[in-house]
Amino acid sequence: MRPLSPTDLAPEEPTGWGGSPTRAAVFPEAGHRADLAQCRALLATGSRSFFTASLLLPARIREPASALYAFCRLADDAVDLSADPAAGLAGLQGRLAAAYEGRPEDHPVDRAFAGVVRRFDIPRALPEALFEGFAWDAEGRRYETLEDLEGYAVRVAGTVGMMMSVLMGRRAPEVLARACDLGAAMQLTNIARDVGEDARAGRIYLPLAWLRSEGIDPAGFLARPEPSPALARILEGLLAAADRLYATGAAGIGRLPAGCRPAIRAAALIYAEIGREIRRNGLDSITRRAVVGGRRKALLAARAIAPIAPGTGGLHGPPIASAAGLVERTAGPSAHADGPRSGAERIVWVVDLFDRLERAERARRTAARRPGS
Repeated sequence: MRPLSPTDLAPEEPTGWGGSPTRAAVFPEAGHRADLAQCRALLATGSRSFFTASLLLPARIREPASALYAFCRLADDAVDLSADPAAGLAGLQGRLAAAYEGRPEDHPVDRAFAGVVRRFDIPRALPEALFEGFAWDAEGRRYETLEDLEGYAVRVAGTVGMMMSVLMGRRAPEVLARACDLGAAMQLTNIARDVGEDARAGRIYLPLAWLRSEGIDPAGFLARPEPSPALARILEGLLAAADRLYATGAAGIGRLPAGCRPAIRAAALIYAEIGREIRRNGLDSITRRAVVGGRRKALLAARAIAPIAPGTGGLHGPPIASAAGLVERTAGPSAHADGPRSGAERIVWVVDLFDRLERAERARRTAARRPGS
């Protein structure tokens, strides 16, 4: 697909996200810059960590990433802040369809997002899968098996990894699969860390089959969550599954643009350290919350700066089963895109990116618990 050019665009006056905006097929280069500025302004007030850290990115990565994240941010809000999450999701699907049909709603974020998906040829299946994960949270879905839970992790985190890989110009199927592995590993780590918090909010993400095999009744656990040797064995199993995905995901980092490798590696190391902290806490995620302190994060970040050889060990393994179709739809020739030029300076960006993903997910779960939702 050819890059977006100024002649593809035509000016329209933006309207509010929640109104009944008209469609705008195209807008001029000046309008495109103005829309990107609006995306940046939204992130500056609503996603400050991402905004501040993204200033370190080169414009060719910073601008499309800002448009992508602004759209995801408004999507979060459309579900989280709605009295009817199902209606909010239906509206999002309409906006997504309009963007992909080249007639985005007359809002700066919609127009900028439409430009990004066209320029980078981001398959519609990726944001659709992310929205499906939102829907599963809103309905309070539970997961019978680890494979089922991995399907959820692929949707809410693996898709983010794949979209960022596309923005970096890397869409070989093996690289996409490994990017998805890293995102899913981080999500499983989040779930292991938040077991107590989720249970107190009436939510459970642990595989139900695992709970039953350990003699834990899900309803009883939600009524009175407490640590136990049985629960510790379940958490160890979940962390082991995450560790396997970290290991396979790491194989793809060497295939990213050289300037991006340290940042992605740092994010993986820091999230994996959360799992190690859970183990140090005696696999008690009920009365204790695993936290990686600033000094340890800095040490891991420094470790991530070491050169990474673009080896192939483990690179060509199959994707997570539920991600296979998404990888197939996204795969294509990889561009030689230049990523962030100074890996040491960019590390904080990816760390904050995944922190934002975690906060958005927790907000969705909170919204799903509202009376009447």
